[in-house]
Amino acid sequence: MSARDWDAWNYRESAGVTDRQGDLTGFKVHAVDGDIGKVDAATRDVGAGYVVVDTWPWIFGRKVILPAGTLERVDWNANSVYIDRTKDQIKDSPELGEDAINDPSYRDRVGSYYALQTAAFRRSR
Repeated sequence: MSARDWDAWNYRESAGVTDRQGDLTGFKVHAVDGDIGKVDAATRDVGAGYVVVDTWPWIFGRKVILPAGTLERVDWNANSVYIDRTKDQIKDSPELGEDAINDPSYRDRVGSYYALQTAAFRRSR
């Protein structure tokens, strides 16, 4: 997948989310370089999918939103979600404030942030 066809708000077909009806809430979340927390909430809305991750104990008291496109795969047997980003990339993402999920400008900032991360990763290969 190239950076230009990366879709922030839809799950990848290979992630195995759209063809399963299970809930991701409570699943462990793994970045490419380690564990980051657990899924606090998730949605599968077409064009608006995301997971909210409670990063405790990694970053005390912080939740982050990860667009559906960052999910590399889900291991339904191990209750684990694998994200194709580093812990630092996730830590540096736009802050998730109260009611931010419903704010179109916040979603634009998050989508743009992860799109830039994707483009930088693709260029480094």
